[in-house]
Amino acid sequence: MQIEAIEGYVARCQAKGVYRDVSLFMLQDEMPAVGDYVMVHVGYAIQTMTEAEARSAWELFDEILCESDQPTEHA
Repeated sequence: MQIEAIEGYVARCQAKGVYRDVSLFMLQDEMPAVGDYVMVHVGYAIQTMTEAEARSAWELFDEILCESDQPTEHA
């Protein structure tokens, strides 16, 4: 997700039109800044990433979701 605003240890983040308030507590040793991308798990930013890494992750997630929507053939 991309950070749009930071207040204390809480960042307002967005990805693909979805907004979340995310805790930055786990990254307090290397605090990200507005505009940075972070990997989020259960409401916590767990690592920073580049824009290219974020886009690659979104493409992979989209591919996985697309494949899971395909009907499966039964033998």
